[in-house]
Amino acid sequence: MDGSSRLHSSDRSQRERNTYEMSLEERRSQNVNPPHGDGEDQRSADQDRTLLSIHELEDALAAPAPQRLASWLARVLDAISTLKSAMANEAKNAERPDSLLSDIAFNQPRLRNRVRGIRTEYHELQHDIEALGHKFEAVPDRTVDFADIRQQLASLTTALRHQRARESDLIYEAYYEAFRTDLRQDTSAPKTHAHE
Repeated sequence: MDGSSRLHSSDRSQRERNTYEMSLEERRSQNVNPPHGDGEDQRSADQDRTLLSIHELEDALAAPAPQRLASWLARVLDAISTLKSAMANEAKNAERPDSLLSDIAFNQPRLRNRVRGIRTEYHELQHDIEALGHKFEAVPDRTVDFADIRQQLASLTTALRHQRARESDLIYEAYYEAFRTDLRQDTSAPKTHAHE
């Protein structure tokens, strides 16, 4: 990894920490890393949006529910809708021919099945988000079991985080392998000297 890549990675990690530590209002008002069209920048922007949506859902779930079930549930449903939209965008962009996953599938044939698996997980998670949203929309206000809703959505956010970690592992492995391959090619090349 060259110096600029390490710097980009370090900046991204710091930005993610800063985004996580901001208040919900600050995070909503700030446009974090708008998409640029490059596969890595697009993925970064998509993941920032999805991460923000996960945080919004977690904030909604953590709000007090007793004696205010209708407004609590409305906020949770709104957060689910935002997350659904963010995940749909992320899944759609991950399928694009110029996406980071497409680049890995093209350049690292042995990782194609894992790329396919990540894309399948995107679709499964989208389905789960939509199904839970419909399920909770149909619950009458008087019968809202907020503890059960919190538990089901906590399982969903855990699954989302696991999927993100698997995708990050895949990308790291692909680029680490490519970097080592480049190093081997460089060291095997004949050396040239200044006086030649």
